[in-house]
Amino acid sequence: MPSILGANTLSGGYNVANSCRFDRASSASLNRAMSDGSSIKSTFSAWVKVDGTGNEMNIMSHFEDTNNVFSIVTSGSAVYVNDYNSGYTLQLNTTRIMRDPSAWFHLCVIIDRSQGTASSRNRIFINGTEETSFSQSTNYGQQTSGSHENAISMNDGDCTLYIGQLGNGNQYFGGYLADVVYLDGTASAVTNFGEFDENTPTIWKPINVSGLSSSKGTNGFYLDFKTSDTLGNDAFGGTDFSNNNLAATDQSTDTCTNNFATMNPLAKGPDITISEGNLKVSNGNSDNSILGTMGLANGKFYWEAKCTGQTSYANIGVTLASADGTTHSTVDAGRVVYSHNGYVYKEGLSGQSNVSGLATFTTNDIISVAYDGENGSVKFYKNGTLINTTTDSDLEFSTNEYITSIGINQGGFELNFGSPPYSISSGNSDANGHGNFEYAVPSGYFALCTKNLAEHG
Repeated sequence: MPSILGANTLSGGYNVANSCRFDRASSASLNRAMSDGSSIKSTFSAWVKVDGTGNEMNIMSHFEDTNNVFSIVTSGSAVYVNDYNSGYTLQLNTTRIMRDPSAWFHLCVIIDRSQGTASSRNRIFINGTEETSFSQSTNYGQQTSGSHENAISMNDGDCTLYIGQLGNGNQYFGGYLADVVYLDGTASAVTNFGEFDENTPTIWKPINVSGLSSSKGTNGFYLDFKTSDTLGNDAFGGTDFSNNNLAATDQSTDTCTNNFATMNPLAKGPDITISEGNLKVSNGNSDNSILGTMGLANGKFYWEAKCTGQTSYANIGVTLASADGTTHSTVDAGRVVYSHNGYVYKEGLSGQSNVSGLATFTTNDIISVAYDGENGSVKFYKNGTLINTTTDSDLEFSTNEYITSIGINQGGFELNFGSPPYSISSGNSDANGHGNFEYAVPSGYFALCTKNLAEHG
């Protein structure tokens, strides 16, 4: 299967500028009314980056009630495409595991009920390759004409069209969506949405889809998330979606053509909760840690974190990428972190001692980390002021790989690797034009994203 656009890939050619960040905890979604459209053909395409926190998360649904619903769902380990009408008229559950919270993938669902072969009436493509292995497989019956009187919820005017939820207040999506396209009445080829990279043929990458507007049909749309205050704008010129619990800060530059780091839900302690596309972390119990999604070796990279509250323990920095984030002790074995109590802890470093007496930090303070794998240093800033520089030879930058590390007990952070979950007043980018930061990026440092990793990592 072609590769997912993950933590260390560079996609050339067409650029997807924006995505929308959907937060399950906030019940974020988009919706609009539907009209009767085709019960025969349709195509759905979207670039998806899941947050890995949910079981069943709905990407798109046509919802009348719990007994009449067409839905496209990611379950954390599979993709489900169902049409339920007091029983399944369509049920496709893939067996492929899709849990990587650091990676984007392309999902394309093509419906053509006129086909004579049952499996050709409903097809699922992931990164340009058709899925053929299913744990559940019920195909649509053949139909060449007719209405929705035959138990088909797809494009039914009695339904509401949702992006990011099932429709009855559950199965909210958590993660990022980009270049979301739906065509009503057209079974479009997957190659109208992506192509294989000519230099790396295992990589499936996006292409410009704006020209598909002529095939949108009655209920078709294109969500490019170009404008932050109208995230539900239909770029095909149709009816815009209503916004439910989405803010301007949910517009993101984390996309399938420039993937930004987040925190990793698969590498966290049991008491840590994460939200906002894996950029908000909190804890209210014992000492726990969580690691980032992108490893650091060579290169110079910068990120920020806003403290959302602390009462006993909160720190940010780096640790060995080999650490098990689920176990706090392994994170402590090789970390350099700046703590709310004014300490820089250098643990697991032979002959090195912690630094005390530095500035403390608390709620709403922004802590910045500048990692230099070329010269071997980690710098910490508080609200734009340099607090400490660690340049210990025991870090062994030349042989070790590091990763973002957060430690918290009754505290929390909102992480900004360049695509912030909170409002930015100053809007600083790096020298490559990537990222949106509160404070100026130090000269020679870059946002932690795939385009910068490919060039400088």
